[in-house]
Amino acid sequence: MAKTEVILTHNIVGLGGESDQVKVAAGYARNFLFPQGFAIPLTGANKRRIEVLKQRRAEREAHEFNAMSELSKSVSKLICVIKVKAGDDGKMFGSVTSGMIADEMKHQFDITLDKKKIHLETAIRALGEHEVTLLLHAEVKSSLKVRVESLTPILSPAVEAAPVDAKTEKRGKRAEKPEAAVEKPKAAKAAKAEKKA
Repeated sequence: MAKTEVILTHNIVGLGGESDQVKVAAGYARNFLFPQGFAIPLTGANKRRIEVLKQRRAEREAHEFNAMSELSKSVSKLICVIKVKAGDDGKMFGSVTSGMIADEMKHQFDITLDKKKIHLETAIRALGEHEVTLLLHAEVKSSLKVRVESLTPILSPAVEAAPVDAKTEKRGKRAEKPEAAVEKPKAAKAAKAEKKA
């Protein structure tokens, strides 16, 4: 398989960053990288462009680092409140994921964060406050407090309704009067006797 050397003009996951010089398959370069503008062929004139690309990459990375470090300072002071459905006993239905946290950050604080930057070891499955790690940049980590609250109010034992008075009404079979019970068989016997006669 023929390989060719190219200079990347954009970050490509699994291949390299902007201004990197990499070897790729000739067909991949010819059919995808060049038409999309993700790379340029390695020639004498393009080697001189590497310096411009490296400078642009350094400026962009410095800007990203500054923006993310400022964001980490402001986010560490915030408490993100997430309302979820829970049963009467306080047990959650489902769990809180990084996608839900990213959506709530957008709605509550107008901070757009990719859900991949929110690091949860496991999904949050309990009500209360939780500490979540944010991987904002390669060198910038921050923490965010997430408070998970129930949409339905949880009844505490002191607030529960008072016990209901003993029921006065009896449920179940009807109690018949003993006299009627005795008369019924006699009446039935008399009716049978008349039918026979």
